[in-house]
Amino acid sequence: MPDDAARPAVESPAADNPGGADAEGFRPPRSRPVHPRNAATLILWRASARGGPEVLMGRRHARLRFMPNLMVFPGGRVDRADHRAPAISELRPQTRRMLELRAGPSLARALGIAAVRELFEETGLVLGERRGGRVAADLARLDYLCRAVTPADRPMRFNARFLVAPAEAAHGTITGSGELEDLRFHRLDELHAHPVASITRMVLDEFRTWLALSERQRARRDLIVYSGKDHRRAERRTPATSRSGDDISR
Repeated sequence: MPDDAARPAVESPAADNPGGADAEGFRPPRSRPVHPRNAATLILWRASARGGPEVLMGRRHARLRFMPNLMVFPGGRVDRADHRAPAISELRPQTRRMLELRAGPSLARALGIAAVRELFEETGLVLGERRGGRVAADLARLDYLCRAVTPADRPMRFNARFLVAPAEAAHGTITGSGELEDLRFHRLDELHAHPVASITRMVLDEFRTWLALSERQRARRDLIVYSGKDHRRAERRTPATSRSGDDISR
């Protein structure tokens, strides 16, 4: 994601851009709402040696126009190539069904690919197998957490899916691309001391709840979406089999 420090000062959509999804090329507001771009964010977590979970986050550079100095997860928009990218494993049925609640099969898989690709590009960590300059994703290690859609009055909008993976599934050294500072694992109980966007705090609350659930409870839980001005609602209240279909953003 490029440095946009030279761009004119326009209200950034990133205050409602979950997980720091790619806001490249945003424009001033226009009369008709723009269609939200599909994006994926990955919450990589591990148990802390001092007790309690830690998540991988970094702070946006102060010179950037959107989300300066805010803590974000690795993530970004889905690229066309993500639909054709190879993987060393596929999404588990439960994760795939949850993604397909609001996405077709090709997009559901591409969201997983995008999450792993962005992790590699922004942190240097590989969740899968390194193949040249790309990563063949280990999609079976991903779990679905929730979804967030940027409000309709924003000039750049995202339909972001938040995915979860254990840190043990990734390998390599955290190097970063320069976009994120203080890129490391942060304890959940210490994040209150860092500047975090409101939607990120809400997603962290969802993650805390998810961690406390058993595998069976995770499979049967309500699936949550944030839309509008951080409005939280359940888009699936039962574990009934979800249908596959076109992406629906609302």
